[in-house]
Amino acid sequence: MSKEQVIIFDTTLRDGEQSPGASMNTKEKIQIATQLERLGVDVIEAGFAAASPGDFEAINEIAKVVKKSTVCSLARALENDIIQAAKAIEPAAKKRIHTFIATSPIHMEYKLKMSPETVIKKAVEAVKLAKSFVSDVEFSCEDAGRSDIGFLKEIIDAVIEVGATTINIPDTVGIRLPNEIGAMIKELYEHINNRAIISVHNHNDLGLAVANSLAAIQNGARQVECTINGLGERAGNAALEEIVMALRVRKDVFSNVYTNINTKEIYPTSRLIASITGIEPQPNKAIVGRNAFAHESGIHQDGVLKNKLTYEIFSPKEIGLNKDDTLILGKHSGRAAFKAKLEKLGFSLNEEELNSAFKRFKELADKKKDIYDDDIRALITSNMTSVENSFELVALQIMDSTGGVPSAAVTIKTPKGEKITDAGIGDGTIDAIFKTIDRITGHLGELKDYKVKSLSQGKDALANVTVQVQFNKDEPAVIGHGLSIDTMLASAKAYLGALNSYLSMQGLLKKRHKGV
Repeated sequence: MSKEQVIIFDTTLRDGEQSPGASMNTKEKIQIATQLERLGVDVIEAGFAAASPGDFEAINEIAKVVKKSTVCSLARALENDIIQAAKAIEPAAKKRIHTFIATSPIHMEYKLKMSPETVIKKAVEAVKLAKSFVSDVEFSCEDAGRSDIGFLKEIIDAVIEVGATTINIPDTVGIRLPNEIGAMIKELYEHINNRAIISVHNHNDLGLAVANSLAAIQNGARQVECTINGLGERAGNAALEEIVMALRVRKDVFSNVYTNINTKEIYPTSRLIASITGIEPQPNKAIVGRNAFAHESGIHQDGVLKNKLTYEIFSPKEIGLNKDDTLILGKHSGRAAFKAKLEKLGFSLNEEELNSAFKRFKELADKKKDIYDDDIRALITSNMTSVENSFELVALQIMDSTGGVPSAAVTIKTPKGEKITDAGIGDGTIDAIFKTIDRITGHLGELKDYKVKSLSQGKDALANVTVQVQFNKDEPAVIGHGLSIDTMLASAKAYLGALNSYLSMQGLLKKRHKGV
């Protein structure tokens, strides 16, 4: 029996970014897209072009660099959405427009305020327009999990008739059980009868997203929409790494299907995205969690020592986690070793970026004896919030004597090249630093989230600070990263990084308004 491909549609950059605190800038998204292509993802949903100038720019830049994977933009069943999507993905070697409209009774009545007949009409118009730009058009029945199966068949027939090549059946609110999803996909598979590929997009509200995706594959779905680390709004999406490894490990059940995923890139991809978003997988997360291959029980340890297969159903090396890799970089490491390490960790830098990164690495190596993989990841990702004509931290001095008032003196280089020094007090040292930065830059930020993580071991471990700051109440918060052996210094860098990202987005918005 010949095997059929399960298309892996990764939406980390679109749905995954909707995780609270997971917003990324264009540089970060390009790095992730490049790594997703290395991973072997078939379709990269790079964003929602009509959502913001930042989304449009990121999709457009990704479309220029990704060659093997299909680059996709989401679009509502609206004319402007589809036109923006088409413009954004225009440079891509392989491109797709993914348009959608809600099909459940509750969504049609209360959200869309449309009759079923009008919904079908809008869907057909959207697919027709998308088809005029690209040959590869995906149509999604939003909230299909709560939609009437008869109506689903009706709207699916209509959009296939005008050119939809993939039909996505999302369990948008994550309410269905595996047997229910399986039965629904089986009935639709028999109805569609190879006229289009059936896709599923399962949310994890009941912790069943992966199970539902696997049930769908067993019943005819040949595309799964998923994210790295299960990122996504609310409880997240089906985790790519779990679906792929389930198909790989349980070949006895899934003997008729395969994916193009290079599983040895799973762990590097997971770590890259965790480093960029600041959202770590839970320690006991399947496949990529910190404890996924940790054996503490004496009985387990004894078994693993005798034969790893007693408690490990696959080798960590299969996902690119090589615990025997002892290559630790230090001050004497050369540029070639550094470049090789970056490539292994999933980073793709041009010559100028590589030179800059190597310089920062050498500066760090003078302060820190051993530099580990997570140090390198943070070294690169922390610099991705830097933009041209940005504010730059020159010096920081803190004063917090016992019983005294926390204060900070900060020197910042402005976009015009001017150096400004000021000092201020706060409710704590961090508060004093951030308030002083606000006064120097003239931009008042509201701290929404603050995280500090020690990246390695020892007294010289790097502090990786991730902040989420809102500079305008009418706009979403932005993320900044800061890296230093000194936590206060890392905090200042992270806050400035968030400000620079915000100002960069404002610049893009102004350009779009001017029609540039």
